[in-house]
Amino acid sequence: MGIERVESADDARLSDYRDLTDVALRRVIEPAGGLYIAESAKVISRAIAAGHRPRSILVQEKWLPEIEERVTDASVPVFVVTAEVARSLTGYAVHRGALAAMHRPELPPVSQVLADARLVVVLEDIVDHTNVGAIFRAAAGLGADAVLVSPRCADPLYRRSVRVSMGTVFQVPWTRLPDWEEARSALHEARFELAALALADDAVPLDEFGARRPHRVALMLGAEGDGLSRQALAAADTVVTIPMAGGVDSLNVAAASAVALWELRAR
Repeated sequence: MGIERVESADDARLSDYRDLTDVALRRVIEPAGGLYIAESAKVISRAIAAGHRPRSILVQEKWLPEIEERVTDASVPVFVVTAEVARSLTGYAVHRGALAAMHRPELPPVSQVLADARLVVVLEDIVDHTNVGAIFRAAAGLGADAVLVSPRCADPLYRRSVRVSMGTVFQVPWTRLPDWEEARSALHEARFELAALALADDAVPLDEFGARRPHRVALMLGAEGDGLSRQALAAADTVVTIPMAGGVDSLNVAAASAVALWELRAR
C-alpha cells in the first residue's frame, strides 16, 4: 500500500469521499464515476474477498494497522487523515475508522443472474437504502439465490445499503431489471412464477403458497406505503399475503422479506 498522510479536507486526492451525506449528489456521481463507498474494515474486506478492487482508502491513524492487515495490494493509495479532516470531508463523524472508494463492478445480464437460481427477490422502486440493505441481508441469510432491482430502486451499493447489509450485497448476485413487460418475459422464459407480496382480496396466504412452492419463485416486493405498482401486480402470477393479527395490516418491507423468505426457503 502507498501510505499518504493528508492534512486538508480540500486536497483533490480525497474527492471520492466528499459530501457522503448528500444522498442526491452521491446517487449521481457514484455510478457515473464508476465507484461506490465501502465503510469499515470488515465491509472493505468482504468487498475485496468478493473480487471488488479498491481505488483508494481513507483511514484514521489508529485504524491503519487493521487496514494494513486486510489490504495487500501495494498499488492502492491509503490516505491517512485526522478525525477532524474526515468529518469535514465526508460530512459526518467516521466512527468506523475506514472508508474505501471501490471500483464499481459491471452488472451482469438478467439471464446470467437467473441461470442457476431457484428463489429470487425482486425489488420494485424501494428508495430507502436501509430497507434495501436489510433485504439483501435477509436474502443472504435465508437462502435467496439472487436479487433483481427495478430501474428506480435505490442503489444496493450506496454506502448505507452496504453497511446495513453487513457486506452481503457482495455475496448475493444481483442486477437491474428492464421495464415490467420485458422483465416478466425474462422471468417467465427462465420458468419463474412471479409471486407478489401484497394486500389483495384474492391473495393467497403465505403458508399455503409455501406448501405448494413452485420450483422457481420470484418474490416481488414494493416500496413502503405505496407497495407494488399496478404494472407489477399485473405482471404477477400470484398475489401472496402474510396473515396478520392485532389489527396490523402489514410489516415493514424488510421484515416482510425475511418472513416470506423463511417460508419459501429450500427444504
